Amino acid sequence: MAGSSDVLSQSEIDELLSALSTGTVSAEEIKTEQQQKKIKLYDFKRPDKFSKDQIRTLYMLHENFARLLNTYLSAHLRTLVHINVVSVDQLTYEEFIRSLPNPSVISVLQMRPLKGNAIFDINPNIAFAIIDRLFGGVGATISKPRSLTDIEQAIISRVLGKALEGFQEAWRQVVKLDPRLEAIETNPQFTQIVPPNDMVVIITLQAKIMQSEGLINICIPYLVLEPIMSKLTTTFWVASSIAKNENDEYTEELQRRLTQTPIPLRVELGKTSISVQDLLALAPGDVLPLERRHSEDLAIVIGSKEKYYCKPGLSGQRLAVQVTQVVTDGEEDNDG
Repeated sequence: MAGSSDVLSQSEIDELLSALSTGTVSAEEIKTEQQQKKIKLYDFKRPDKFSKDQIRTLYMLHENFARLLNTYLSAHLRTLVHINVVSVDQLTYEEFIRSLPNPSVISVLQMRPLKGNAIFDINPNIAFAIIDRLFGGVGATISKPRSLTDIEQAIISRVLGKALEGFQEAWRQVVKLDPRLEAIETNPQFTQIVPPNDMVVIITLQAKIMQSEGLINICIPYLVLEPIMSKLTTTFWVASSIAKNENDEYTEELQRRLTQTPIPLRVELGKTSISVQDLLALAPGDVLPLERRHSEDLAIVIGSKEKYYCKPGLSGQRLAVQVTQVVTDGEEDNDG
């Protein structure tokens, strides 16, 4: 009943006295409760490897991954997709494997530069909904689970390849991962990436595609994450985000890449509009008058917008144009 300051208010004192007088609580029970020590059970067979702060960091990190995966699948499947993180737990590898149905869609991943493997498990309902949608269906699943065919495995492998790009991006602030799909298994008992009693962290995502729902589990062994455990803290994760945004070298590199980005550029000699009937009747020797006079400057079009005007000519033996004016009026000025 006591508040956070351990000082009873008058109302709490009245409630306690009322409970004692009615026999709801006895003085002996209160005395016994005070004498008992608070003991927390500890299972030496299942030692906690991840602190609460590390679990919290993994939760936030994979919330970012869930958003990226949601965006990719929504665009790729052209339908509404909802993916969110449900929980982050630490279990033994044996407990995780026993929780998976048979058959399953279990993807074994390489976690380079980290040593060891991780598992990306997709519930069959979600896997077959993705396949059905990509094959032109409405995203329906199958009534009775079965193993993937070779063609279906190829489709899921391609989807996973793009999903791992989002996984890589979500982990970038902690470690530069290069995750690769190593194999797709269907029987959980044949998937052994670590000894049964080794601790793993399980990130569980709830996915919904059309009317199909299921879980996506990401299993990462403690041995894989051990070299970077010091980085799996909220403080490091937030500091890395701020440092990345304020890094001058990162900004300069981004600007350098932007200046090297190729863009489409073309020069329009002129244009005109004709009817379909006239187009079908065109023959060699016909003349089409353009809307631009021969004495007018030509338009340089970048993308789909006119940005410059120019005059045609030669540069050595090659055709060339000379810029005579920059378009600076109206909307073109804002875009430029």
